[in-house]
Amino acid sequence: MSDHYRTLATRAEHRVKIERSEFLGIAFPVTSEEQFFEELEQMQKRWFDATHHCWAFRLLAENRARSSDAGEPSGTAGKPILAAIEGADLHDAAVVVVRWYGGIKLGTGGLSRAYRETAAETLRTADVVDRYLYERLNVIVPFDALGNVYRLIHPPDVLLVAEEYGEENVFAFDVRESAVDAFKLRLRELRLTLR
Repeated sequence: MSDHYRTLATRAEHRVKIERSEFLGIAFPVTSEEQFFEELEQMQKRWFDATHHCWAFRLLAENRARSSDAGEPSGTAGKPILAAIEGADLHDAAVVVVRWYGGIKLGTGGLSRAYRETAAETLRTADVVDRYLYERLNVIVPFDALGNVYRLIHPPDVLLVAEEYGEENVFAFDVRESAVDAFKLRLRELRLTLR
């Protein structure tokens, strides 16, 4: 698994009307199923007058994804929404598409297109951020090596997160998982040790 992924920075909304039906796409960052279902419950309360609250989410943990047609014909809502999330290559992201039925049937193809396009357009309007997976490494730094230790900082691969001075000076670094071996090699070159 890569130590880099993209996710949503903040919530985004997009509203569209198709054949008198109104669709509201809401995209938001999410890191657990519990968090997602709490958000969904709030949306169902807020837009209680809607005909459907269809959804999908994709979590980085366990590379888990789920979706629901929420009463629409099977495969016409949840899967197209999930396809939009996957198409945008996002993790820890969710999209809920709220629909108010306008009296004209769209057919299964039309429904699938409406849900996929609403989700995709909502994601296009969203701010996306890069996230990295880090390993925390605590390094013992003698006073005579303090000048060298700051040269180890190399964002976003190596971040200095804490400095503790005392009988032992300990610097805490968050190191990207893909850069840990190179970082440890650099420590050996500088004759620095891990705590």
